[in-house]
Amino acid sequence: MINAISSALSGLLAASKKVETSASNIANISSSGALDEADGRAPYSALTTTQQSVTDANGNGIGVRSATVPKDPGFVQAYDPDSPFANEDGVIGVPNVNLAEESVNLKIAELSYKANIKVLQTAESLSDELIESLDKKA
Repeated sequence: MINAISSALSGLLAASKKVETSASNIANISSSGALDEADGRAPYSALTTTQQSVTDANGNGIGVRSATVPKDPGFVQAYDPDSPFANEDGVIGVPNVNLAEESVNLKIAELSYKANIKVLQTAESLSDELIESLDKKA
């Protein structure tokens, strides 16, 4: 039962990391910058999350590890000749953020929260039943 709780808690942390990353991308969607860092401020580079299963020495799954990594490419070119960051061709860098993708990521995180909370509730219920059963035998 401890493995179930450990897995659920690591799943909650992974979902939180996904929400944090999507929130950062959405908040910075309008953050433009110069294509060449030498010209001034670089644009916000979009992020994504990765997840990797974690196993014990016996190969049993005990959770998930999540990390935030830069998206490839982190920013794309856009034409905005009026921007102070525009190069001689009027091109700037804008974050490579897709609102539809971020909405899906937030929905996945929500469903992950719900599933992991349900695992914790089930573990608590099983623990309560076990204690009740032991009390009746005593």
